Amino acid sequence: MDNRLLLNLYGKYFWYLELLQSIQIIAAYVGDKFAGVLLAKAKSEKKQYYSFWKLLYVRVFDYFQKRFYKESVGFYDKTNEEMYLQYSKTHSPDGEIIFLAANPEIKVKGIGSKLLNELEQREKGKEFYLYTDNACTYQFYEHRGFERACEKNIILSFESKKIPLQCLLYSKVMK
Repeated sequence: MDNRLLLNLYGKYFWYLELLQSIQIIAAYVGDKFAGVLLAKAKSEKKQYYSFWKLLYVRVFDYFQKRFYKESVGFYDKTNEEMYLQYSKTHSPDGEIIFLAANPEIKVKGIGSKLLNELEQREKGKEFYLYTDNACTYQFYEHRGFERACEKNIILSFESKKIPLQCLLYSKVMK
C-alpha cells in the first residue's frame, strides 16, 4: 500500500480486530524493548481485552472497506473460511493463532519461537491452527512442527493491482 495514512489506519484496524478476539496475549521483551507478540483465540475461553472505542473503530473501518473496496474485501477471508471448512471435516481444533510478529529492529534471534513455546506451555495437548500465505514466512511454522493442512491459490485485486497468493492453513497439537 503506497498511502501511508491508509496503511496506518489499516494497521490500527487489524491490530484492534485481532486484539479484541484474543484469549492469549503473549508479549516478549528484550530488556525494556518490545520484541514480539502472539495473539491466539480458543473455544470456550474468556477474551482478555475489551474496548468499546476500539470495537467501534473496527466496525466503522469494516463499513468503509466494504463500501470502497468491495472486490477484494472479504475475498481473502472467504478463502480462509473455505479452507477451514475443508480442514474441520477431519479435525476439531481447540484454537487459532491469529497473530504472531517479531520486532524487526530487535536483532535477537528466536523471538517467534519463544512466543510459540510459551503458547505451547499454556495450551498443552490442544490443537491450534493458523492462516498464512506465501507472501509471509510460512516456513517458520513448518520448522516448528506445524503441518500444512490446506492450501488455495487466489488473485487479490487491490488499487488496480493483481496480487497472486497461495493461502495456507497450518495446524499442530501443542506438546
